Amino acid sequence: MTDDLTVATYDVADGIAWLRFNRPTKKNCMNPALNRRMLELLDEIEYREDVGVLVLTGEGDSWSAGMDLKEYFRENEAKGLGAVRQAQREAYGWWRRLRWFHKPTIAMVNGWCFGGGYGPLYACDLAIAADEAQFALSEINWGILPGGGATKVVAELLPMRDAMYHALTGELIDGRKASEWRLVNESVPLAQLAERVTALANVLLSKNPVALKATKDAVRRVREMSYDNAEDYLVRMQEAANSFDNDGRKEGIHQFIDEKSYKPGLGAYDKDRAVG
Repeated sequence: MTDDLTVATYDVADGIAWLRFNRPTKKNCMNPALNRRMLELLDEIEYREDVGVLVLTGEGDSWSAGMDLKEYFRENEAKGLGAVRQAQREAYGWWRRLRWFHKPTIAMVNGWCFGGGYGPLYACDLAIAADEAQFALSEINWGILPGGGATKVVAELLPMRDAMYHALTGELIDGRKASEWRLVNESVPLAQLAERVTALANVLLSKNPVALKATKDAVRRVREMSYDNAEDYLVRMQEAANSFDNDGRKEGIHQFIDEKSYKPGLGAYDKDRAVG
């Protein structure tokens, strides 16, 4: 059990788990205690039957200003390589868990998102930012490269020229620019952020949960595959998904073909009904 249970918190309402960085006086910087607690909370939340979507956000005026320079870097480096590696395993471990989380995930970026914060940002399936949010790869400003996956994130999501500019200058960009560069899906005024994220979460809650998990995994996996390998993988993935929920697929086809109660291009079938 971690030494501080308050560094990250969550609550559940209407099918949505609201998971929060909770070090507002430290701009929600990630220290070892927070990283350990996040892993524990993901374990608690992942298979709860009353949770269909996870939203990751921050308390106060920040999402996360990255890694805690004092606790994560200086104090661990003073303890030696073993402590450094342990801290890295804890941080990268919960980001990896979040990438492959069983439910869809949304980053609700309400404020500062710097450096190491790009790890969990990328781990979330979708990301909505406040126009007023501030993003930066700040590592260059204190003399290191953007590590912890941050360089991979910008290389993956941004065009090369934008990725280079972002990494080499350390300059701030706001939520609107982050959306333009595709670090996030979109940005909205801060006053509308929670409402927009809730609406998006409700869209996801209306979908078949087995199909959601298969789809989010497929999008991440096929990016590194050739077309032929991806084609074969997706066939096998659909067959595997059918073994978990073949009735759901049949119900969707039944409602479309037999009942004509919905159109797949315009909305989802009623997943809460039994097979007709």
